[in-house]
Amino acid sequence: MLISPPFGGGRAPVLAKNAVASSQPLATQAGIEALQNGGNAVDAALATAITLTVVEPTMNGLGGDGFALIWDGKKLHGMNASGRAPAAWTPEYFSGKAAMDLIGWNTVTVPGMVSGWIELSRKFGKLPFAQLFKRAIDYAENGFPVSPVIARQWREAIPILKNQPGFTESFLIDGKAPTAGQLWRYPAQAKTLREIADTEGESFYKGPLAKSMVDFAQATGGCLTMQDFADNKPDWVEPLAFDYGEYTLHEIPPNGSGIAAQMALGILQAANAKQYPANSAQRIHLQIEAMRLAFADVYTYLSDARSMQVPVTSLLDRDYLATRAVLIDHQKAGTYSAGDPHSGGTVYLCAADESGMMISYIQSNFKGFGSGVVAPGGIAFHNRGMSFSLQEGHPNQVSPGKRPFHTILPAFLTRDGKPSMAFGVMGGNMQPQGHIQFVMRFVDEYLNPQACSDAPRWRIDDLGKLTVEAAMPQGVVDGLRALGHEVAVQPTNSLDFGSAQAIAKLTEDVHSAFIAGSDHRRDGLAAGF
Repeated sequence: MLISPPFGGGRAPVLAKNAVASSQPLATQAGIEALQNGGNAVDAALATAITLTVVEPTMNGLGGDGFALIWDGKKLHGMNASGRAPAAWTPEYFSGKAAMDLIGWNTVTVPGMVSGWIELSRKFGKLPFAQLFKRAIDYAENGFPVSPVIARQWREAIPILKNQPGFTESFLIDGKAPTAGQLWRYPAQAKTLREIADTEGESFYKGPLAKSMVDFAQATGGCLTMQDFADNKPDWVEPLAFDYGEYTLHEIPPNGSGIAAQMALGILQAANAKQYPANSAQRIHLQIEAMRLAFADVYTYLSDARSMQVPVTSLLDRDYLATRAVLIDHQKAGTYSAGDPHSGGTVYLCAADESGMMISYIQSNFKGFGSGVVAPGGIAFHNRGMSFSLQEGHPNQVSPGKRPFHTILPAFLTRDGKPSMAFGVMGGNMQPQGHIQFVMRFVDEYLNPQACSDAPRWRIDDLGKLTVEAAMPQGVVDGLRALGHEVAVQPTNSLDFGSAQAIAKLTEDVHSAFIAGSDHRRDGLAAGF
């Protein structure tokens, strides 16, 4: 692994026996504090995650979802804490609509994130659950200065969300977003956090907090019920494993869409992408084409695991991926439809401790603040329901109690059955694209986590258009255009290319130290001791 950063991102990697990396410095420090108080990596991740709901409300909130991959020292565990559609969400409920709404109550599924906190703490944590809320409650009650990137995202959300129930009263000051450096306090959220802490989440799903959310929904156009909340539970799942070189990439299975990254890597192996130099237009061309092929399948076949009509084993079958790779013209950009496999707003963080425990964790309100709906007590709801399909017969068609297609993806690399790196690249459909770019930088180019993050990125945006960062070398841009790609170079300050956090082991020893990186594109921080 190359320790020196080659891309000039301005940050050096952090080397330590215990490490936390997140998208907001105050949250990272809350995780470090948990470790110093005798907690383990899971305690650190939870303290960080809980604090992020306060200090980075533009990307996550108490009404969101979460996923985790945890190395407990012996094996990898997966947790799916994404919520399900309300009982009222039959196809008939959405009759007359051509597509799901993008914001508002008709995008709000039951929030699963808090149940994930509880489950992780009970199964793996060492510290008392309530202790993990200390910093979050303090910042909500007494205030903190808003960081620069978050202030910008806050400001940009106002025109879109200002008319949603509870948003203006909850997140604006005299009709405006707080500016960078301005002190933000939210005592009502502090009270909610304290109740979640004191009741170990019981109030959120079966008690006063649940009733408050349901009453607010019924009064402002939503359809959530007490039964919807009571029925929620997270699931422990077997992570999907896919070999790439000497490493194995692990992803959460559907309804998570991490399989797209694994499929793309399989296609790239079959296409022999490594025959072309790193950072060349030719290799990036193959990455883009492989991702387009993977997305074509994922958007057609992926859904709640209970509704999948094509098994994941078929989508990850190497013979099938090889047939997809043959469709790529190495000299020209293409367009792709789904294949025919054999049928049978987000924050990411990671933490590791000197015992060898590591966790890759992600939680989200989806698009920015999410639905824009904010219940009393600072409970900002996600808009994950917008990812359902209204197409009759589609595997992802909306129905009661169903989980929607999900874009938030924690990732984990192992080598020879041993942990190697916890990482993630938040940002909608950038996530699987970021995963393949990150993995190839780490595995094929031997770069450290900070350098993997700093490297200029490309992205197929939500409309299918190819965009690249301003830092992408002009020769690569020209090369991609020569191969037939329509390339849009984004401004230097673009936030479209996600935000990575990563922690890797320095050696394969059980008690080795770690090397951590945090994305220079955001306000984040990697720290350790």
